[in-house]
Amino acid sequence: MSKHYFVAASERLLTEHTMQELLRERTRHYDELKKPIDFWLISNPAFLKASELADLSKKIPQPAAAVISTDQNFITFMKLRLKFVAQGEFEAPSPNIPDPLAEA
Repeated sequence: MSKHYFVAASERLLTEHTMQELLRERTRHYDELKKPIDFWLISNPAFLKASELADLSKKIPQPAAAVISTDQNFITFMKLRLKFVAQGEFEAPSPNIPDPLAEA
């Protein structure tokens, strides 16, 4: 089991220029460092349906999208750069979240 961090918002987040630019830049940076990708963009993330995230999920417009990572600093950075996003964390795999990258 490992800790995953995320920012989530309305699926419109996927089309925002800022989001696309941030992910392109991060991917380029990782390529330069030859570092494996540790972040994912998920449309309609299943983990938001987990009972431990119910209170936070109620605040996120549906359909939702999320950027998930094992790097807490990257998610904090994303939260500071993007507007109208919720930030959270969870451990997975777990009984309520068997696959952290699954779409609902």
